[in-house]
Amino acid sequence: MGNGPMAPILHTAAIRPAGSPVYLALMMLGLAIGTVYWVRASRTDARLALVFFGGLAGAFGGAKLAYLVSEGWLFWHHPDRWQIWLAGKSVMGALPGGWLGVEIAKLATGYHNSTGDRFALLLPVPLFLGRIGCLHAGCCGGIGIGNRHWPAVETEMAVQVLALATMWWMRRARVMEDRRFFLYLIAYGVFRFAHEFLRVTPKPFGGLSGYQWIALATAAAATWACHRRTRQTAAPTGWPGHG
Repeated sequence: MGNGPMAPILHTAAIRPAGSPVYLALMMLGLAIGTVYWVRASRTDARLALVFFGGLAGAFGGAKLAYLVSEGWLFWHHPDRWQIWLAGKSVMGALPGGWLGVEIAKLATGYHNSTGDRFALLLPVPLFLGRIGCLHAGCCGGIGIGNRHWPAVETEMAVQVLALATMWWMRRARVMEDRRFFLYLIAYGVFRFAHEFLRVTPKPFGGLSGYQWIALATAAAATWACHRRTRQTAAPTGWPGHG
């Protein structure tokens, strides 16, 4: 990878959790929780299972694409590039990818009811479990500050705990109904944009990382969608909605 200014960042970025059995186990646990919930929910409408798996496929595709666009391409000349590319993925790509996958699945199945509130309540759980795996694998770390490193993974875990508590409270208080998923995307997008400055990720795009640009785009799209949903909710006739 050379000894240029990007070499330390690329060396750290190349550390991927693919070989960590703990990471794999926690990822599978998170998937199992979501699968059980949506399969049970599909007893009332079989299309819900298809919506979930559409979101899952979109999330995996978005996670891989975001990684390749943001930093994977930097390993083009790395001798282990295929292993790195296979292992690399990003939560920041999984969220908009999953959103897109859900919308496509809804169009394909003709399902028009909102599912976003359910996703918003469940999402923090697998993301928290995934970060425990990151801790075990030693990836996704923070920049050096003095003789210490910023606890990037621990900060992400704390954010997910806060998100879960907030979404649980909003559900019980019936606040922002049918818009909580958008709110989650907005909040995480803004957080991730700011937090990236403290993470060890390449920032070749105007001093920003690819993940920061994706975070901005996701937050902007979710803001627009939330505004549209608010207008739809206020409409006297009621419009079919997604999310």
